[in-house]
Amino acid sequence: MTRRGLAAVLAIGLLPLTACAPQQKMYTATWFDVFDTVTTVQGYAASEQEWNEQADALHADLLHLHEQLDIYNAYDGATNLYTVNRCAADAPVQVEPELFDFLQWACKDVYTATHGAVNPAAGAVLRLWHNARESDSPAPPAQAAIDEALQHCDADNLLLDAEHHTVYFADAAMQLDVGAVAKGYAAVQVGRKAAQRGLDSALLNVGGNVYIIGDKPDGSAWRVGVENPWGDSPQYLQTVELHKGDSLIVSGDYQRYFTYNGVRYAHLIDLTTGWPATYYSSTAVYTHPDTGWGDAWSTALFCLPTEQSEALAEQHADTMGALWMYADGTLRQSSGWTGKNAR
Repeated sequence: MTRRGLAAVLAIGLLPLTACAPQQKMYTATWFDVFDTVTTVQGYAASEQEWNEQADALHADLLHLHEQLDIYNAYDGATNLYTVNRCAADAPVQVEPELFDFLQWACKDVYTATHGAVNPAAGAVLRLWHNARESDSPAPPAQAAIDEALQHCDADNLLLDAEHHTVYFADAAMQLDVGAVAKGYAAVQVGRKAAQRGLDSALLNVGGNVYIIGDKPDGSAWRVGVENPWGDSPQYLQTVELHKGDSLIVSGDYQRYFTYNGVRYAHLIDLTTGWPATYYSSTAVYTHPDTGWGDAWSTALFCLPTEQSEALAEQHADTMGALWMYADGTLRQSSGWTGKNAR
């Protein structure tokens, strides 16, 4: 079967929340039309009207980024990643400065910092697995097709011109896929804008990418649960306290996957092999504060072997904590991890 849903499942709103100041109430909004996932924001406002205005503006920002980063659909009047994938091998494609800056960050900075474990220029091989999952009869791609696709994932063949904001593929078979970073990046971007508009106490969850917009009205932390990737008991393995600007992101093999001949094939691909990564059942990353990197770190740690994964987490221990959940039920955590066993 194929399961489509959250890239990571975290408990929000299911754990007790500290009482708020009398003049504010908690409200919730949920959307299903951005980044092919469920997005929820819950927070405090002085009135329902104020909340609705804030939620509508946040949703509009999410929709804008969804359209910019969409590789599957075109939108009237917009030059997005779908346009880039279709046209950038023929001639340089000019994009909006916002999208160019994102590509510079995701395809160069993130690629380098994660030692290639996160590579948005690897769309050729990632699309093979996407098509396999979405098929009526899911099955792994042929090894020959994977080997061929891996030949077209060299990030150096993505040419970005900062002066003219253009994108060009030096390899005609190259394709972009930013699924490893898009939701986490979007959560941080729209969360920051919402805070600037006056939303000062909310928890945003974009498909399991949780970002905190301010503390609760009484100054207490938000508590978020890390879901058990192996079953329903216990439902949550640990909880993490999050404050303004923090994120908690989980990558796992138990949400987007298909099963073929009794073997589970998840959506997170080890780009050294072209096959789904199988080092862990799940990885959780806590970033403080998150500047958009949390989603990239979570994916990278999931797709790297233990020694490399732990080394990367410790390299950034001042801003990142990590929890690894292995298939045999064991847990391992980095020095920066602040989670506690769920009660």
